[in-house]
Amino acid sequence: MRTKLSVCRRKARFATAREAVLGAEGWGLPLRQYRCDRCFQFHLTSRTKGKRVMRVVG
Repeated sequence: MRTKLSVCRRKARFATAREAVLGAEGWGLPLRQYRCDRCFQFHLTSRTKGKRVMRVVG
């Protein structure tokens, strides 16, 4: 599904997937990162249905 431009503009942007995952720490929600098809950077989403949840070790 393509990201709506209005949604992309409201979300925080991260240059790398690792930065996005680190940015998700401390929220207390199961967030995952994804590459946006609008800005080609990474955003966070709470939608996990049918998706693998990435865990960062270290």
